[in-house]
Amino acid sequence: MELMGCGTALVTPFRRDGSVDEPALRALVLWQIESGIDFLVPCGTTGEASTLTEVEWLRAIEVVVAAASGRVPVFAGCTHNSTHEAVARVQKLSQVHGLTGVLSANPYYNRPGQEGQYQHFRAIAEATELPVLLYNIPSRTGANLEPATVLRLAELRNVIGVKESSGNIAQITELLTTAPRSFKVFAGDDGLALPVLALGGAGLVSVASNVIPGQMARMVGAALENDWVHARRINRQFFRLMQAHFWEASPAPVKAVLHMLGRGEDVLRLPMVPVSDATRRRLERMVGELGMLVGVPPNGDDLRMF
Repeated sequence: MELMGCGTALVTPFRRDGSVDEPALRALVLWQIESGIDFLVPCGTTGEASTLTEVEWLRAIEVVVAAASGRVPVFAGCTHNSTHEAVARVQKLSQVHGLTGVLSANPYYNRPGQEGQYQHFRAIAEATELPVLLYNIPSRTGANLEPATVLRLAELRNVIGVKESSGNIAQITELLTTAPRSFKVFAGDDGLALPVLALGGAGLVSVASNVIPGQMARMVGAALENDWVHARRINRQFFRLMQAHFWEASPAPVKAVLHMLGRGEDVLRLPMVPVSDATRRRLERMVGELGMLVGVPPNGDDLRMF
């Protein structure tokens, strides 16, 4: 399956006791696919992968792959600041039947230079037959993957693209205008999806699509089909919600909205915590104004104002 369109950076649902809620994760996957999402990315930043044990991480990926059942590609998050550990983990992913590929972010905390990042990603790519999608998110990792380094990595047979979350449009433009046509560049920020797609991007890896999968899939699909009137209309309608998911540290806001929609507990793992009461009230008002609560069964919260 060709990787293109709108993919969801899935949250990892937790029960109130803090354990991974596998039924809720399966239900989320099914809803995403039924809503038209093109691919799924479990255990990334939005999936709180850094707080999962290795056993939980691997199990969550297996649950998503099984629930997707080959209907859409699944690219599993596989990031570590130790190259040795990242290689060991990607080798384990290679044994997951039905997994499409892996998504791997810059090594965090170490802040390696360009050569260090090149060697790190090269070791990961050479340790697996799976396609590898690079993930550049310097705001989280402290390291920026520059276009020249991406181009070197693009020469490796199974490095197929990059999720670009630098927020640097000039850098993304440079990459899109110099990379081979077969190399895919995905927007990593909902708010920059349309600019990146207009420049030739292959799609979006979205946080917002956790809660509005159909709308985000239609927006990206319209842009890829050059129906910019439709794409801009959807972007205009939901842009505030895209921004709202980062009013506090992600994924706390998106988990709060999912809870309002009756799609999981509002539980995160320390050091992540649920949103403040003030932010929750703002989110409640926004999703109410967007009409997202129509037909949602009561979950115990007082949302009667909507």
